[in-house]
Amino acid sequence: MSRRIALVVNPTSGRGLGARVAPRVRARLESAGLTVDEYATTCAEDVGRISAEVVASGADGVALVGGDGTVHLGAQVLAKSGMPFGVIPAGTGNDFARGIGVPLKDPLAAADLIVKGDTRAVDLAMANDRYITTVVAGGFDSLVNKRANEMNWPKGNSRYTVATLAELRTFNPLSYVVTVDGKVIETDAMLVAVGTGPTYGGGLQICAGAEIDDGLLDITIIKPVSRLTLLQLFPKLSKGTHVGHPAVHALRGSAVRLESAGVTAYADGEILGPLPVDIGISPGALTVFA
Repeated sequence: MSRRIALVVNPTSGRGLGARVAPRVRARLESAGLTVDEYATTCAEDVGRISAEVVASGADGVALVGGDGTVHLGAQVLAKSGMPFGVIPAGTGNDFARGIGVPLKDPLAAADLIVKGDTRAVDLAMANDRYITTVVAGGFDSLVNKRANEMNWPKGNSRYTVATLAELRTFNPLSYVVTVDGKVIETDAMLVAVGTGPTYGGGLQICAGAEIDDGLLDITIIKPVSRLTLLQLFPKLSKGTHVGHPAVHALRGSAVRLESAGVTAYADGEILGPLPVDIGISPGALTVFA
């Protein structure tokens, strides 16, 4: 019996990349014998509504063409549904796809993972009654995220580099209270990040070594450093070589509370809300083609 896959496309993701790759992905799935029902989103609310319709339809899986923001919206419905979920990366950061090993530059290779049909269960974080697929950012990194979201130029990951340089000019360390499984840490820091997977911002390994199916949250605290040192740390984040730096403190836990006055947290590249925020873990909440 032919498997039926719902192809949910965000045509605006990646400055129109979603619309460009969708026909090729559909053709690849159909050539492999899959029946494809295609849905196009016109606004953020569509992703959740369409995902709910797909779950109710009894399809054999979902293939979502989009970036981390689109994946975030789909996960709110698909989490704990048991429906396998495939990602065709077409966004700016694509950190969730990166975390589950999906090819980032080859949409047909990503489609082949759905054709093959192998699945695994991955963890999701939870905060403010929302599922989080990558990392919660609170501090310098959330300001960079905000600025990058507001920029029209440059394209791709370079936006994060330009936003980092712009924010660096005026940023000062913040005071935090970080509670991990009941242990309270009071500290000044440049940023605190909490994630299920290792990367955010288009491949920055802020939570280097994080495993997306270990049932734990990874927490990274970067203590106060000079602007020059912080600038030097950011290239190391792309390789995960910041681990071991005296200003970098990493730990793990299943429940985290972040507190810092005047800080707005971001999750999966989107606004989560002002701190304080409580972050938990939902082990194996999402089934993915990977």
